[in-house]
Amino acid sequence: MVGNKRKRSSEKIKEERAFWIFISPWVIGFVFFVGGPIIASLFLSFTEYNVIEPPSFTGMKNFSTLFNDKLFYKSLTVTAYYVVLNVPFTIIAGLAFAVMLNQKVKGQAFFRTMYYAPSVISGVSVAFLWSWLLNPDFGIVNGFLNDFFGIDGPGWFTDSKTVIPSMVLMQLTGIGGTMVIFLASLQSLPTELYEAAEIDGASRWKQFIKITVPIISPVILFNSIMSIIASFQIFTQAYIITKGGPDWMSYFYVLYLFDTAFGQFRMGYASAQAWILFIIIFSFTMLSLWASRKLVHYEYDGK
Repeated sequence: MVGNKRKRSSEKIKEERAFWIFISPWVIGFVFFVGGPIIASLFLSFTEYNVIEPPSFTGMKNFSTLFNDKLFYKSLTVTAYYVVLNVPFTIIAGLAFAVMLNQKVKGQAFFRTMYYAPSVISGVSVAFLWSWLLNPDFGIVNGFLNDFFGIDGPGWFTDSKTVIPSMVLMQLTGIGGTMVIFLASLQSLPTELYEAAEIDGASRWKQFIKITVPIISPVILFNSIMSIIASFQIFTQAYIITKGGPDWMSYFYVLYLFDTAFGQFRMGYASAQAWILFIIIFSFTMLSLWASRKLVHYEYDGK
């Protein structure tokens, strides 16, 4: 018995060693490229640091300055407006595409690939593509509206009223990940519930509202939270297309943070901005989890 215990313990030690060996690249990468910078940014948020000179401790000065900064509130307001529009749009569009691609039609695999492929393209490439499509002078979209409907299209990215909706519209090429997660959840739905609903005379729409939505509600919550996090961090579209214009209406929070850090080299102030953004995102995540307690259903186990 003693020999067997020693043998098991030695095997367990070997397994633990193998585990740490295989996971060590991730641990090292996390410490040096994620965990370390996070701790460093927390320290720098209480300092004045311009990269060239050593950081000097200033206490809460960066945060007090930030809360009196008009650009802070402007960028936060613009970002919040984008979040309010983009999150519902992403969820509804992603679920709609997933429902369509869940139908048994010829060429199903091709259509799924076609709708998912744009989401893996570089954000810079997508931004340039949309800036061309929605160009008010020679863009395809305005050309189509003029040729077929005889109307002049909007200014899209050049109009302060349409720049944020235009940014949201760009999400059509970025909802592939959301769509795939919805599609996976739809494929695991129990067929017997739909068969029983059909016998009772329930329409397709009622089946969707009363059966599909409640069962996939945990997936809707997950995609909503991920969409909120991604929306608060919007940057590439504004940086490439509008540079924060027109009239500061696309000057998103992360773009402001980027300008502070790499335009003005105020790393301490930028670190304070980053931690405020973390607190905002964390608060919205917790609020979403709290608000979803009565809306999300986990009881169905597929048996």
